[in-house]
Amino acid sequence: MEDRLLILEDGSVWKGKGFGSDNFQIGELVFNTSMTGYQEILTDNSYCGQIILMTYPLIGNYGVNRDDWESIEPAAFGFVVKNLCDDYSNWRACESLDQFCKNENIPGISEVDTRALTRRIREHGTMRATMANVDADVDAIVKTLQETELPHDQVKRVSSSKLYSVPNRGPKVILMDFGAKLGIVRELSMRGCDIVVVPYNTDWKTIMNFRPDGVMLTNGPGNPEDLPESIETIRNLIGKVPIFGICLGHQLIALACGANTYKLKFGHRGGNHPVVDLEDGHVEITSQNHGYAVDKDSLKGTGLKMTHVALNDKSCEGMMHTEYPVFSLQFHPEANAGPNDSKKMFDRFMALMEEEKEKKKNA
Repeated sequence: MEDRLLILEDGSVWKGKGFGSDNFQIGELVFNTSMTGYQEILTDNSYCGQIILMTYPLIGNYGVNRDDWESIEPAAFGFVVKNLCDDYSNWRACESLDQFCKNENIPGISEVDTRALTRRIREHGTMRATMANVDADVDAIVKTLQETELPHDQVKRVSSSKLYSVPNRGPKVILMDFGAKLGIVRELSMRGCDIVVVPYNTDWKTIMNFRPDGVMLTNGPGNPEDLPESIETIRNLIGKVPIFGICLGHQLIALACGANTYKLKFGHRGGNHPVVDLEDGHVEITSQNHGYAVDKDSLKGTGLKMTHVALNDKSCEGMMHTEYPVFSLQFHPEANAGPNDSKKMFDRFMALMEEEKEKKKNA
């Protein structure tokens, strides 16, 4: 492997060994605290526009397989690891992490001090970064990093461009695709849902023309305030159909109801984040990937109440509407990668759709 540089907007330069492709792009450098699950992380389209730094030092030891993808076309801008294991071993593996990154045009760098990098991000917040060859003009790149505005169209890049169906015979669920993880589709399919996937900018009348039993608002990348069309759609859907929002979908529900969101200093990314269910006080270990959060103090007067809170920083991790069949989670109940503590929330969505169907029958 040839030498490669990781350059941050604060002017710091980190020299390591390159792997994957040489498709160098400017992205937001973020860290993930998971010990496993790098394949699911790299194929999670919520990382569109971001360079992912893994805090766990040994990455690549079980290779990459054909089954654990969370998107068809990965959209991460880069991958940073301490030790890259090219000699992988797992009965499901079909290629190395290096080969996967080459195939998917994702640049990587290894043999850098990921602990020091993580400490820098925790102290100063996420930063723009890019990779470069060792003979690059570092000063010019730093200047470009400082002057470059990060993209605002990540959802448009990763959302489905047209409607498509994942057919079944159960409740009809419209899945608004903001960059959906395939794990969400799997969980709904396992419960017999007849799914119609629609682009992020689909209007509410088109959605209601399907006569859905429920609407799923998926995860996705970027700032929720960059999606005014989607916020308006959700505002019009509330009260007409049961809604379940995950991650970005959770934030969009908040904005649609009049609450506020804000950017976290360095976000929550990993498979080990403790969350308290305020209803019964039990703690779940959750999978998370988000750089924005709902301002819990802004929920007053919106009809929303907080149902889950993060143990680490007390941020809002879940909400429900007090009048309409609407609830949401900031974390990922489908996991992939991460613990399965919260998969029961899909059962809650199924029960909510059934309850609303019974109400309409008896009305």
